[in-house]
Amino acid sequence: MDIISHLTRTVSPAVLGDDRSPAKKNLLEQFYAIFAARLADKETYGRFSNETIARDDQGFYDRVWTDGSHRDNISRELAGAHNVDATASRGLVAMAAPLAYHEIKSLAGTTPVPQFLSDNFADYQHHIPAWASAVIPAGMLAAVPAGTRISDTTSMAPLQHKEEESGSFMKALLPIIGLIILGALAWALLRGCQDNPEPVATPVVTEQSAATDEQTVVAADVEPAALHISTGEANTLYACRMNVGDEALQTTVMNAMSSTFGNEADKCRADVDDGFATDMPAAAQLASILPIIKSVPNASMIIKGNEIVVNSADASILDKLVADLQAAAPAMTVRAEGPLDLQGEVDDSLVAADAAIDNLGENPNPRDVARALSIQVVNFELDAALIPEANKPFLDRAATLIQEVPDMELMIIGHTDNQASNAYNMKLSRDRAEAVKEYLISKGVDATKLTTKGMGESDPIADNSTEQGRFRNRRIEFTVYDEAALNNNGTNGAITNNSIDPDLNPLDSNNDDLLPDGDDPSKGTALDPNAQ
Repeated sequence: MDIISHLTRTVSPAVLGDDRSPAKKNLLEQFYAIFAARLADKETYGRFSNETIARDDQGFYDRVWTDGSHRDNISRELAGAHNVDATASRGLVAMAAPLAYHEIKSLAGTTPVPQFLSDNFADYQHHIPAWASAVIPAGMLAAVPAGTRISDTTSMAPLQHKEEESGSFMKALLPIIGLIILGALAWALLRGCQDNPEPVATPVVTEQSAATDEQTVVAADVEPAALHISTGEANTLYACRMNVGDEALQTTVMNAMSSTFGNEADKCRADVDDGFATDMPAAAQLASILPIIKSVPNASMIIKGNEIVVNSADASILDKLVADLQAAAPAMTVRAEGPLDLQGEVDDSLVAADAAIDNLGENPNPRDVARALSIQVVNFELDAALIPEANKPFLDRAATLIQEVPDMELMIIGHTDNQASNAYNMKLSRDRAEAVKEYLISKGVDATKLTTKGMGESDPIADNSTEQGRFRNRRIEFTVYDEAALNNNGTNGAITNNSIDPDLNPLDSNNDDLLPDGDDPSKGTALDPNAQ
């Protein structure tokens, strides 16, 4: 079995994206061999064999090689051998490690991974460079039979390995003994010429290690770019959200969406922030992926990192949908969404929201604060607007944070699914937003820093045809007030307390309608049918 060829075919495209650099491709091939040899060690593999490793878990690389000097050595040697920037080298192997791990596990099947890799060692041993003996299990290179070529891409001259002749053992030792003697004499001479001998390379290694650690932290802080879309009836686009790291990626995704959905792509809302990755592994395949999901009514798709997760109200078509998408994007992992784990979703969201606040640092950007607060899932009881006990500890922390950030005004926006009338959902979403606001005020937040809005079912982020989609649509979002107003997603808060009258002029400053101005298709020529 050619493990390296398989990983090059399945993992490298996901890591490199549109970058067709032969140097980086060869770098990854060599890393796969080193990585496989490392996983062949039962003790190493045992450290995480019972963990669920995410495909975008770039911290997994640090758990495979817990010794930082080993990680530094790998990235440095690979970079030098393939003429690739050291920072890029570290990023490539960190991204490749979890993906390669999943592929190797799949190849191994029911065979334990260490046994599988040991049994097939002969298939990838020639990719392993000589310097890698310091970072893989002792004895792996020693197990290579005499006469086997070892990769020498880091050597200035090719390594020569010949079959040993009978009686040549002492002959082979003589040059080594001579080198040892010469080395000892040179060391003694150098020591005699220095008053305060110091290891010259120490500062360089220290600086590189520090730089690498910093790069690891930066990489770990970046969330994979994501695209969430849902279809409606008759091949329509029902909802669309994307999280991207720059406008270039936003443009790439929007161009693909427009090519597939036409003007309906204008429904897409983008969160462009440097906290998200600037690349999307599936970007090059969007032209093939999007028409497939468009052809399935009442379906949803989430593209995040190297994974595509799909769902549909019609369970009978899920297998075909997964197969079609896998064929269109072979480097991606495509799967059907599992059953809704409601409590798990709530618990995970609170952990993630806490972590997001931890990463804000001092003097955080208000937008980052709003994004962190929006991560939590507030799972209200049916038809109720009482804050669940599970959310109160996080909201207590949120109240403290809001008070510490000066000149920040937040809007709290409530959303529902479509399981009741529009008027009922509008009121329920508004009541829930108000409940969050009142709780924060009770914990010391200045009431003037908070406004609320109810959007009902009018701004979905997922389908409303599946249990999972409806769960995502029932949400509380925070946004910076000025930004919300500029994007026509906000109000001054009066709507939550005043009686609602039909808005005969939705273009004026009196936003006294149930819906935002832009939701009245008549633009003031008729009563809004949704106003009660």
